[in-house]
Amino acid sequence: MDENSDRTLDAVGPRLKHLRLRRDITLTDLAAETGISASTLSRLEAGLRRPTLEQLLPLARVHGVTLDELVGAPPTGDPRINLRPIATSDGSTILPLTRRPGGIQAYKFVLPTGSDDRVPDLRTHEGYDWVFVLNGTLRLVLGEHNLILQAGEAAEFDTRTPHWFGATSSGPVEFLSLIGKQGERAHVRAAPKLD
Repeated sequence: MDENSDRTLDAVGPRLKHLRLRRDITLTDLAAETGISASTLSRLEAGLRRPTLEQLLPLARVHGVTLDELVGAPPTGDPRINLRPIATSDGSTILPLTRRPGGIQAYKFVLPTGSDDRVPDLRTHEGYDWVFVLNGTLRLVLGEHNLILQAGEAAEFDTRTPHWFGATSSGPVEFLSLIGKQGERAHVRAAPKLD
């Protein structure tokens, strides 16, 4: 390992401690959330043990940060883009893809493996939604309809219709969602206009 990698890994411990204290939770609580023993977490925070990827992944998920943020990796790619995922209590991750006020908002959702017999918690709100499945199988309950969407399939609906999204037992699902104001519609062109 090179010197930069050593310095990066040495800085993880203080970051882990800062994130835990910011959330005001104990090592025991964090151990219960991550499946990593409290003694191992203590050694990681104190810098007495180097973290493995298997330890960093659940810690990043529980703290709601990316791996890059957790290890202090330098930014890559276009410096103007720095998307921050939002971790939810059910293990889902929401990645906002737009940051401007008004207009259609875009999100990427990653839902963990679900249960096929889960009772959906239907919601309604103002707006219009377009959904496109990237990977996996998405269960979309829309009013009285129980739809199964595969990768490459899409749906659109008025969000005043009771709806719910979930993954199936076949594995996690990733999908894009475009949410617009009530009455706002996407402009779809089926074929290029010929001059």
